[in-house]
Formats: sequence, C-alpha cells, structure tokens
Amino acid sequence: MNKIRIGIVGYGNLGKSVELGIRQNEDMELVGIFTRRNPSTIETVTRAVAVYTMDEAKKMTEQIDVMVLCGGSMSDLPFQGPEFASLFNTVDGYDNHAQIPDYFSAMNENALEAQKICIIAGGWDPGMFSINRLYAEAILPEGNTYTFWGKGVSQGHSDAIRRIKGVMKGKQYTIPIENAIEAVRRGDRPELSTREKHHRVCFVVAEEGTDKEQIEHEIKTMPNYFADYDTEIHFITEEELEKNHPGLPHGGLIIRHGRTGLHEEHNHVIEYQLALDSNPDFTANVLVAFARAAHRLNQEGVAGAKTVVDIAPAYLSSKSAEELRKSII
Repeated sequence: MNKIRIGIVGYGNLGKSVELGIRQNEDMELVGIFTRRNPSTIETVTRAVAVYTMDEAKKMTEQIDVMVLCGGSMSDLPFQGPEFASLFNTVDGYDNHAQIPDYFSAMNENALEAQKICIIAGGWDPGMFSINRLYAEAILPEGNTYTFWGKGVSQGHSDAIRRIKGVMKGKQYTIPIENAIEAVRRGDRPELSTREKHHRVCFVVAEEGTDKEQIEHEIKTMPNYFADYDTEIHFITEEELEKNHPGLPHGGLIIRHGRTGLHEEHNHVIEYQLALDSNPDFTANVLVAFARAAHRLNQEGVAGAKTVVDIAPAYLSSKSAEELRKSII
C-alpha cells in the first residue's frame, strides 16, 4: 500500500495532535514537521520524524502529498495558507467565520494556479458542525437552526488573546447561555443575537508592568472574536492558570427545528452534539480525515479551494467503496 505522505506546518497543540492522529491511520505516514522555531529544539512524539524550518518546505514538494496547516487563524493562516497552497495540497482549520469567504478566494486563486487542492475551515466548527447544519437545513427547509458552543476552551480565541502585546499566557472559555438553549429545545423558536447565545470568559497571565486596562480593552473590542459578546476578563498568575485550567475540553450542539405537512403541522427536531475531552485532538482527527480526501481528489485531477461541505463523505474514509456499502450503508 502506498501511504499518503503528510507534512505538518506548526507544532503547537494542534500540530502535536495531528502527529498523534496520523499514528492511528495505517494508510498515512508523517514525513516531516515544519516550524518557525529552531528545529533542534523540537521534541516530537514520533522519534524518527524529521523537523525542518519553514523555508525548507519549498524543496520538498515531491516528497509530501498533503500539508496539514496548524497555525492560528488570526495571524498565521492568512499568510501561510496562500503561500503553501502554491506548493502543496493542504488542509487547515481556519475558524474566523466572518473572514472565510476572503480566505477561500485567496486560497482558491493560488491552488488553481498550482493545480493543487486546499480544503479549508476543517475541524468541528467550522467543519463537522457546518456539514450537519447543511444536512439539517436541506432536509428540513422550513425551520430554524441554532448553534451553541461550549462550555469549553476555544483554541482560536485563546490564540487571539496571546497575540496581544503584554499577554504572556491566556485561555478563553466559550459558555452557552442555558436559558437560550432551553428556549430552543422547548420549540419557542427565539430570535437570538450573538450576545444572547454565548458569553466569553478569559483568563489572562499578563507580563509584569503591563497595562492591564489596555489589554482588557483590546480583548473586549477585538472584531470577529470578542466585540459582539459579553466578555469577562480575569487576570491571574501563571501558577493559577496551570493549576486551575489544565486541558483543552470543548463541545457544543446544533439544533434544527423544522416543520412539514400541508399546513406545517408536523414538527421535527434534529440535534447534533459533541463533547470533547481534547479540542485539538478532535480537530486534528478531522483534519487528518480531510487530508485523505484532499490526496484522493487531487489524484483525480481536482484543484482549487474547497470547504468541508464540498467533499463527499466517502473520500474521508480509509475503507473502499465496497467496504462502505457493507459496513456503513
């Protein structure tokens, strides 16, 4: 069996989880990890895997089938994504919902020119939640869809906090508002603003002597991340962060209320829920599955940017079409 050769760009929480995910897929092998840090300082789980600088990637286009991009959506992927799309098939977890159309356009232009395929905005939301929203709305066209996230740690929002000058470490919890969930489950079909569905809680370790009021202002007014939410900021010590906020749990649910019948007299509910011990591990496994799809599609001559809803489910599985018909259908 010719294994799918994978490269990882970025070796933070998500990159490490992608490495672990690859180890569970027999049709894949990890060729290398690419980092902005000094490669000699990186200690990998897979001892034999090589670690390279970012600049070395352009010399390895014939050795890697798919690059999994594990940088942050705020500052890394907007630049790294299009650059790597010019060289490799890629998969990423870009999660800045408001900017996805612009990001898609940039990726699509470069991928088409290079005749590569780039699957963007994978993970669980956007990603698995996107797929389930589409299924629910297609099946029940008359109705309302509600998405709730948390309680859990958002990797993208936590990364956005840490990019603020004066912030040494930080974690952000997304917390759904229970009254809103209860109203949706009752079938009230409420009109809910962003602020009425969730609030955000940030735990920040600030550098000594930093203006904490300025940090708080920058967080609360950050567009696309915090500006539309009620946000709490708690400044704590590094020791408190490590002791009281270990791990990266997350989750959420989608609820679709739909109506059918001549007079829309029949009510239906579709609910999809995730409860994740490790946000990066689950996100990584989604990206790994879509890396398989990217490789297969590109072998078929498909190029350009795609989102997860553009990909047929069978392309994600390591099983053959015959095996799927026997075991899944």
